[in-house]
Amino acid sequence: MARILPAYVRPPGRAADLGAGSGALAVRLNAAGWHVVAADIDPQSYRAPCAFVQVDLNDPDFPSALPGRFDLVTAVEVIEHLESPARFLKGVAQILAPTGVAIVTTPNVENLPGRLWFLLTGQLRMMDRRGEPTHVSPVFLDLLCRKWLPAAGLQLRARHPYPEQGFRVSRPAVRWALGAVAALLPSPGLRGDCHVLVLKPVG
Repeated sequence: MARILPAYVRPPGRAADLGAGSGALAVRLNAAGWHVVAADIDPQSYRAPCAFVQVDLNDPDFPSALPGRFDLVTAVEVIEHLESPARFLKGVAQILAPTGVAIVTTPNVENLPGRLWFLLTGQLRMMDRRGEPTHVSPVFLDLLCRKWLPAAGLQLRARHPYPEQGFRVSRPAVRWALGAVAALLPSPGLRGDCHVLVLKPVG
């Protein structure tokens, strides 16, 4: 995040960190010069000195709790926990300034290990019983770009895989082999365990 952000948006400006958790990212953004508003459903977990708004991101009306527009909106590993990613993205568009940027990260269920796992088990990697139990909404790049983003009034400016050169696999030889195969195939979503999605308003 720290490496990617300056390529697309720079402070000063207003930033909204959605699903802020303890506030670790809010603190970093504040230190970088952003005026930060953190939003989360659980105020007890929040520890940062930045402004905090209690909000349920599953609520279609969550943008009303965040008055004004923001030059930067972040949602790090949030969208896959929500009941309706498409509805959430519409909310992001509502609070994003016309020249603003949104950074949304989410597990890459379409990467090469994920496709092999689905072929063998019929289950989505990082969404199955071995994964985080609160993951309920996988994000597929094609569906995101063709349906969800246009409906929200957003477009994909860039996608960065994380890790950039491979996967979090314990065995180096397996990690190298997966990276080599992914580099030879045309699909843009094969690399990385997570998507780092850079979004902007249409127009």
